[in-house]
Amino acid sequence: MMDKVVRHSVEHSETRFPNGMDAFVALPKRAGPHPVVLLLHERYGLVQHTRDLAVRFASAGSVCLAPNLYWREPRQEALARGEIQLALPDRQVCGDLSSALDVLAGNPAADLGRLTAMGVCATGRFPLVLAAERPDLAGCIVLYGAAQAREWATSDLQPEPLDALIAQSSAPVLGVFGELDHLISLEDVRRFRASLEQACRSYHIEIFSDAPHGWLNDTMPGRYRPPQAQAAWDLLTGFLARVHSGAYSGDRVRSTFASDTSAHYDFSRNVRLE
Repeated sequence: MMDKVVRHSVEHSETRFPNGMDAFVALPKRAGPHPVVLLLHERYGLVQHTRDLAVRFASAGSVCLAPNLYWREPRQEALARGEIQLALPDRQVCGDLSSALDVLAGNPAADLGRLTAMGVCATGRFPLVLAAERPDLAGCIVLYGAAQAREWATSDLQPEPLDALIAQSSAPVLGVFGELDHLISLEDVRRFRASLEQACRSYHIEIFSDAPHGWLNDTMPGRYRPPQAQAAWDLLTGFLARVHSGAYSGDRVRSTFASDTSAHYDFSRNVRLE
């Protein structure tokens, strides 16, 4: 895919933090400091798709840190194949991410004053968890996640419902969803939007037509939708440019919603694709 942004030469590496968590780091080769994207993987763990996205973010001008949130799980290959699925405690994830960011703060290439967290699929909730703990977070990106009914429930894993987390931070939110998602319905997205409205949060939410769950992932041919993926990438990089330039600062709430869906939409007809 061709990116409609200035491209930079990139260097990348695998790293391991003092707590044992492994991660993939990509950054522009040109002198920094650069804004930071904290990229959280799908349910499959730290797979090639996540690494590819990290390189693209670095090529677009950001340091990108992609930690393996499943690092405690020995069955990494089974995770990558989708044979098992993990549910992680909010507090554990927040602790892991904060520890990683503390280490990254020592890298002169990274400007943590311009930090955005992006969660994808199963990790979509965690940027909002982190934002509730870190008032310095510049923005949150949710990519087809964080909107199912379970996100508003409480449990030992998630002691606070999603709307309570949203109310505790001021970071603007970009929510990107697909019309044909078999996990997240249009009703779910509307509820997510209503929570942002209730909390007076700045946001842009977009629902892409004919897009199933996981449609940005070009390693899964059954799900990947090139036109929608390119449009979403432009949306992501545009949002990053705005939040990292301070466009959302001040006491104004800026919210937009874009949706292209069938008048005969029926969530029950959406199916899982590979």
